[in-house]
Amino acid sequence: MEDKYALITTLVAAIVLAFILGFVASRLRLSPIVGYLLAGLAVGPYTPGFTGNTELALQLSEIGVILLMFGVGLKISIDDIWSVRWIAVPGSVIHTLAAGAVGYVTGLLLGMAPVESFVLGASLSIASTIVFLRAMEDKRALKTEEGRIGISWLLIEDLLIVLAIVVLPAIVGVISAENTGVSVWAMLGALGVTFAKIAGFVALMLVVGGRFFPWLIVQIAHAKSRELLSLGTLSLALGVAWAAYFWFDASFALGAFLGGLALNGSRFSHKVAEDSLPLRDTFAVLFFVAVGMLFDPFVILRAPLAVLAVVAVVIAGKAILAYVLMRLMKQPPQASALVALGLAQIGEFSFVLAGLGMQLEVMSRETYNLILAAALISIAVNPFLLRVVPNSAPAKAKAAAASETGA
Repeated sequence: MEDKYALITTLVAAIVLAFILGFVASRLRLSPIVGYLLAGLAVGPYTPGFTGNTELALQLSEIGVILLMFGVGLKISIDDIWSVRWIAVPGSVIHTLAAGAVGYVTGLLLGMAPVESFVLGASLSIASTIVFLRAMEDKRALKTEEGRIGISWLLIEDLLIVLAIVVLPAIVGVISAENTGVSVWAMLGALGVTFAKIAGFVALMLVVGGRFFPWLIVQIAHAKSRELLSLGTLSLALGVAWAAYFWFDASFALGAFLGGLALNGSRFSHKVAEDSLPLRDTFAVLFFVAVGMLFDPFVILRAPLAVLAVVAVVIAGKAILAYVLMRLMKQPPQASALVALGLAQIGEFSFVLAGLGMQLEVMSRETYNLILAAALISIAVNPFLLRVVPNSAPAKAKAAAASETGA
């Protein structure tokens, strides 16, 4: 009976508990995300009482990632991303490599093997797009310069992680010397094929999708059925994400973002974004619940120093690196602090990389729990860190109003 209704029971428990604990957290003037994470912990396998289906919860949370990234594509134009390319591209690449190196050294200091330390560093080097977007929306900074920089930064990170997931088995084989048939040329070949596939998908979406998707939405809108428009939007988001994953070896998130980007600018894109918002919010909550379900809280008691070290890399190490890079690229202190603190967390793709490390048998379950502990703590702490940075949008609006009054 339990297996038969595993999806329903997991969904009900996750949503109801997320609502209750999220509401309590909000009343205590905490971020609702803290309540969502605790809801996942409550229905996870490491606490007494009801245990939800973790695998189903993760799949449901992936839908949240898809819908959220689709919504981002609807809001962010290519001009916005292109305008900050000289900051986002070098910043994200250098930051990912530097943060990965710090994580690698931390793993070695904790007594891990070089291969395991490498996977740990790669998992800690990336940030959660969902957490950053939620933070920027809460601060109403999504359309600001720093918001565009941060989003572009994370999108480039997503591309790097897609490449890492594809070539990680080859890299692990080379480093561990367990597979003598894998060479540097094999890694370069895998990278080349992946680049070609992603470039082809991007070109297809922006050239063909940019013309076809707006036309398709207009045809659906002419049917004057709200249900069909909502269903068509959902089909477009999920369908493009699946095509990116199945045919181009890209991530669901990247495919959904490009689908939304292709639709951006059409006369119904505003309506599409508005109608899909409740569904996006619901499934985004499930992402945080899924993170909480994966976490084994007893790792804090078993290895407190290791947890502290990994959390320090994620929060302090990544924030300092990002802030220094932003300042070196002549960005204002306030914008630099906002982007730096927004990146001081890890999320969905960290779990994918860590899970792949376990499949390749180069990462232990304990190290996997360290990554989950860092994710849980950094996601919970991140909104509080961002409150320290004043919002630049109201300040700019006041300055503009003052200049108009003076004029």
